[in-house]
Amino acid sequence: MLTLDPSALDAAASRQAFSGLVTVDVEDRRVLERCYGFAHRAHEVPVTPGTRFALASGSKAFTALAVLRLVEDGALRLDQRVREVLGADLPLVDDAVTIEHLLTHTSGIGDYLDEEAGWEVDDYVLSAPVHTLTTAEAFLPMLDGLPQAFAPGARFAYCNGGYMVLAVVVERLTRATFQEAVRRSVLAPAELHETDYLRLDDLPAAAATGYLNESGDRVNTLHLPVLGNGDGGAFSTAADLHRFWRALHAGRIVSADTVTTMTRPRHVVPDEGMRYGAGVWLHATRTATILEGYDAGVSMRSTHLPGTSTTVSVLGNTSEGAWPVISAVAEAIDEDPTG
Repeated sequence: MLTLDPSALDAAASRQAFSGLVTVDVEDRRVLERCYGFAHRAHEVPVTPGTRFALASGSKAFTALAVLRLVEDGALRLDQRVREVLGADLPLVDDAVTIEHLLTHTSGIGDYLDEEAGWEVDDYVLSAPVHTLTTAEAFLPMLDGLPQAFAPGARFAYCNGGYMVLAVVVERLTRATFQEAVRRSVLAPAELHETDYLRLDDLPAAAATGYLNESGDRVNTLHLPVLGNGDGGAFSTAADLHRFWRALHAGRIVSADTVTTMTRPRHVVPDEGMRYGAGVWLHATRTATILEGYDAGVSMRSTHLPGTSTTVSVLGNTSEGAWPVISAVAEAIDEDPTG
């Protein structure tokens, strides 16, 4: 069984004033739990095991699953050209771009939030008022006018915009908001009662406020869409993430064949030290599925080892604080002889 040294975790947490939660869940048991810092600094509300943390890009898996459910239902095909759904919208998206290209970050479309553009996590990068970004359709003006970066299928390039285009597809085919479509097709069958897309300007008491830095009280409300969407922004708990992984690998969200499609390694990504499937990261060498998120006020990683039904989650509510802890956990997973 995977073991983590609590003193090593504490040392890693102290290196960058980690604020958040570390958990290890094995089947129906929680075998490790460490809480650090505050979910709300001004009122000194401590992080607890039940704190709901933002996932940032960790929730791209929910987008992928909503799309794959549409594929299973016959409403969409992986090899279908997204132009068939977009119509005249986003004319600079290459007509050859398919749903599978978007899922696997190989579409080559221009990215409205290009992570290689050199911006800092506390920059104001959104060109639309954040309070207007509540549906996928509302993102269309920001997704428009971006030239194709490379030919579809030519290579891997992580693309937030691609997942926003997928969210537009979900809205148009389900005739529901993206968030409601995910609730129905992903969160409900997995019984994720503490996972949802929460408004940043109306967070419930159990949700962690996102802080830009490890010190100070400046929050991320003006840096992100007010409501999470296709490229990230859901909130969840460590317990729900373990529940999610178990439901996914048990075939309760999509079929076992679709899970195999989703978790089949498509690309080695040396800069990340991982591989990529379709909506999830994969361990570089082991059978492990990974969600990772990084944004203003968010740093997290959840790793699931299906062979032992083990989930290790590091959930933080600052932009950078979780990374030393994530690195310590990753080293323990790499060295685990049972993995």
